[in-house]
Amino acid sequence: MNARRVVMLLALVGLSAWLYLRPGAASTAAEFSGATMGTTYRVVMGDARPAAEVEALQRAVDSLLADVNASMSTYDTASELSLFNAQPRAEPVTISRPLATVMRQSLDVYAASDGRFDVTVGPLVDAWGFGPVARGSRVPTDIELDSLRRHVGSDKLRLQGDTLQKLHPLLRVDLSAIAKGYGVDRVSDLLTERGARDHLVEIGGEMRARGRNVRGEPFRVGIEEPDPERVRVRLAVLLDNRALASSGNYRNFYEQDGVRYVHTLDPVAGRPVRHTLLAVSVLHEECALADAWATALLAAGPELAMALAQRSNLDVMLLVAGDQGAVVERFNGNFERAVRRSQP
Repeated sequence: MNARRVVMLLALVGLSAWLYLRPGAASTAAEFSGATMGTTYRVVMGDARPAAEVEALQRAVDSLLADVNASMSTYDTASELSLFNAQPRAEPVTISRPLATVMRQSLDVYAASDGRFDVTVGPLVDAWGFGPVARGSRVPTDIELDSLRRHVGSDKLRLQGDTLQKLHPLLRVDLSAIAKGYGVDRVSDLLTERGARDHLVEIGGEMRARGRNVRGEPFRVGIEEPDPERVRVRLAVLLDNRALASSGNYRNFYEQDGVRYVHTLDPVAGRPVRHTLLAVSVLHEECALADAWATALLAAGPELAMALAQRSNLDVMLLVAGDQGAVVERFNGNFERAVRRSQP
């Protein structure tokens, strides 16, 4: 639903991890990466480890992420979520604990954001030409949008314990705006359980750090300048046992009949947003919630986003389009304390 890669790892985050060798042990870079959820993941640890240990950790991470994907993917027609979406009747369905956890988080953010985070908004995304199907030659009409909105809305979902029910048979759920963050949390928990307590985990731009890097300092990551023409770092953020997620709408857009349509939809209005908020970054203890809130706040626009952040005590940074091409930073909570203006 939202453009990712707004956040990127700076080169020095893990640069020294593979330079330090444990005395008397054959070691390799304490870092590995792979593919998952239609994107990539990366793990950087705070010390060097023997090659066999790193390989074992990667196998465990790959297996865990495969399980998450098998539960929550909308591209895998055999996934647990796809089977729920294909259910033709509005009856309660027993779901796994991981899927129930993510659904509960999604519904909590839906309520707290006044509907700006909505995992059922997929049909509207498709109608506006930002889904998997190629965009048509016109924008949807009000009549078409009103018809679609009859089976869109997380208020049409009921989660009770380990059962999930859709109150409209055509309702479908897409967790792409929270599942990557959930995957980051699960990988971080797995690494901690296996003794790799100092690490940074990143999936598709969403990340979480625990402990310290090889220098004994908090991990640093870079936040991208909201520039559609080139990729460059605007500032660095210290991740001191926290998660960071970002969303931006300055690259994925199209123009039709002289009107610019960005890929970020306001689920309440059912239309692409028209505000000046370019990007949102959220610091949180859980990456899944940072992921969901980044999406919600970007849909809300600068004024409502700040009000929602204050109401929910969120640490956020908003990048807002100012006059003459300027980008204005707005902060809430403790986000600004984590910012470092110089390169690490």
